[in-house]
Amino acid sequence: MKFTLSWLKHHLDTQATLDEILYALTDLGLEVEGVENPVERLGAFTIGKVKTAEKHPDADKLRVCTVETDEGDLQIICGAPNARQGITVVVAKPGTYVPGIDTTIAVGKIRGIESHGMMCSEREMELSDEHDGIIELPSGEVGEKFTDWLAANQPEKVDPVIEIAITPNRPDALGVEGVARDLAARGLGTLIPRPVEPVPASFAAPISVSIYEDTLDGCPVFCGRVIRGVKNGPSPQWLQDALKAIGLRPISFLVDVTNFFTYDRNRPLHVFDMDKVQGNLRVHRAAGGEVILALDEKEYTLQPGQMVISDDNGPESIAGIMGGLGTGCTEETVNVFVESAYWDPIQIAYAGRALKINSDARYRFERGIDPAFTPVGLEHAVRMIVDTAGGEASELIVAGAVPDVSRAYRLNAKRVESLVGMEIPEAVQRATLEALGFVLEGDMARVPTWRPDVQGEADLVEEVARMASLTKLEGKPLPRTGTGVPAPVLTPLQRREGAARRTIAGLGYNECVTYSFVDQASSALFGGGGDATKLENPISSEMSHMRPSPLPGLLQAAARNQARGFADLALFEVGPAFDGGEPDEQRQVAVGVLVGHSGPKDVHGARRAVDLFDAKADIEAVLAAIGAPAKAQIRRDAPAWFHPGRSGAICLGPKNVLGVFGELHPKVLDALDVKGPAVAFSVDLGAIPFPKAKGTNRGALTLADLQAVERDFAFVLDAQVEALTLVNAAAGADKTLIEEVRVFDEFHGVTAEAQMGEGKKSIAITVRMQPKVKTLTEEEIEAVSAKVIAKVGKATGGVLRG
Repeated sequence: MKFTLSWLKHHLDTQATLDEILYALTDLGLEVEGVENPVERLGAFTIGKVKTAEKHPDADKLRVCTVETDEGDLQIICGAPNARQGITVVVAKPGTYVPGIDTTIAVGKIRGIESHGMMCSEREMELSDEHDGIIELPSGEVGEKFTDWLAANQPEKVDPVIEIAITPNRPDALGVEGVARDLAARGLGTLIPRPVEPVPASFAAPISVSIYEDTLDGCPVFCGRVIRGVKNGPSPQWLQDALKAIGLRPISFLVDVTNFFTYDRNRPLHVFDMDKVQGNLRVHRAAGGEVILALDEKEYTLQPGQMVISDDNGPESIAGIMGGLGTGCTEETVNVFVESAYWDPIQIAYAGRALKINSDARYRFERGIDPAFTPVGLEHAVRMIVDTAGGEASELIVAGAVPDVSRAYRLNAKRVESLVGMEIPEAVQRATLEALGFVLEGDMARVPTWRPDVQGEADLVEEVARMASLTKLEGKPLPRTGTGVPAPVLTPLQRREGAARRTIAGLGYNECVTYSFVDQASSALFGGGGDATKLENPISSEMSHMRPSPLPGLLQAAARNQARGFADLALFEVGPAFDGGEPDEQRQVAVGVLVGHSGPKDVHGARRAVDLFDAKADIEAVLAAIGAPAKAQIRRDAPAWFHPGRSGAICLGPKNVLGVFGELHPKVLDALDVKGPAVAFSVDLGAIPFPKAKGTNRGALTLADLQAVERDFAFVLDAQVEALTLVNAAAGADKTLIEEVRVFDEFHGVTAEAQMGEGKKSIAITVRMQPKVKTLTEEEIEAVSAKVIAKVGKATGGVLRG
């Protein structure tokens, strides 16, 4: 959004400097992106007077001039046809940068004669495109700054141009009046009211406008007036200067008027040449396929449902976006129809995007303009046209009705301090809102029609804080409630996640953050892929389902790394897994994947392929770090994506699965293009019981001061008996004394069967007994050993190996 300082002062009575205005704009949220200030660009140019002008001895078109300046007489060679004795000129002395030719003036020789400067034309100073001769000033003192002379005689030439960035929620600031309103509410001046006296109607409207029933949601109101006998032509100089300053090319007065009000009051308008309109106008939706030649001289094919303004000849304007060339105004136009309508922002945005048209009208309509200003803006334009170009106006034509956007919200003065942290008196708050156009009725604030962004009580607080300046916020420590150490902020599950993350990283894994979405095929491999976890609007076909586990994403990452030459990988992720589409069907899990070998090739042969015992050791380390009970058991209930004979599940009872580990199924690796071996583990962080005690203190360290005793047993068992059954039986022989049971040897195979019998194997265990009251005697040790042998025999049918 661009505007000049003088344009702003047309709406704002202020004595503030340019720097104060620029600071306030950015502080109010209307960020200043750039300023073009001719005073800074032309500050080094001064006024001089030509005392003599003689023909150059070696060039017919050059003049050797003596120019009186504030530094004395300078010899300047000039080729301008109007260089002559007695004129007052603009001088660029050596060292001055001339923007129009991108050159810094230096002392030089032209055809053997020195020149100590330059006399400038308007184009060389970027004041206009005039370059037929040097500037001749009607007045001015020698040595006076040229910018001072311009400020006194042609202020529009040194008018600063300000460019600000407008956020999508502030359409009111797309008009200079809206910017002035904000500055006035900040206290940088007074808003100048610009009411309009409607032009009296001289005749009945010769045309009618209708809005089709199915289009009223996109165009609730359409206004217009016919003006007969206008004289179109170049715009007044002030209007041309204003449009040129913001980068618009003046076309003709009737067109320039619409551009002016687009920027001045955020009111896009359109002017039809009445003599080219056939019949009445109607606002309707396109059937699709209609072709219109727009004002940019390009043809556009309308799509079904897009809004259009048509006459008996067909479409004449793409509603709210761009008019048609067929009914556009030219120098010969004498009768016009001035249109002002309100268009639905969303529908305009869709149509503009589909047609790939970017126009000032679309930019404003799709952000939302003031619907109540629709007929008023029309009257402003009609008044300007009649006052400048003559003519007489018809009665007002109105189709539809101005939509009711009135709403009010309660102003709670205390919420400013609670939401923003600033103490602002209630009287100041009310005055601020009133200055912004809000109407206060008791504790209710009625929102002005030009502020579609204000949608609640919090927005009132934002307006008050914005005007008071958020730079006045002071950092203050949060108040302490009670005494002592504050309660932990993190939940127990969050603390458990952190502990799991640190532990797995300490085991040598690299953390990954993968998408929570996977493709349907990968999801199905891990028990997902159903309709409950399917996304209605996925990012891509490869992210169509919520993941049932982070495993698919980690294995896909492993495949990508292997394709790039990284074969041995240790990856992990802590994050959500989704069993369904409901909030309670989401779990937090810690998943790790080992792929390849334990390390690089080694001359000592220490390198080996990863196996399920690597995954078992790592999952046990994670469970221990996050406080899982030691009594958890390992069962063969691993999911189908693990190898059925080389995997396990760690459980508390038959239903509460804390985690799973093992070698991944070959079919899964093949489907995801992962080259094995590959093992993985997954811990359900929420399945582990949380401690009942809520204190933050760690329990006392318990150390045994009596000698522990270990005894080894080797049992002959049937080959199908699991080691876990043996361990659990031995541990249950005396739960008070037996602290640990672990397997340290297994003897099976053909040789074992030859010694112990067909279908037999031998498992050796160590039983550690830890006394707590007194040192164990040999008799007590033997008694416990007998219990172990009896318990194992009863549970497994095994006998002590001889």
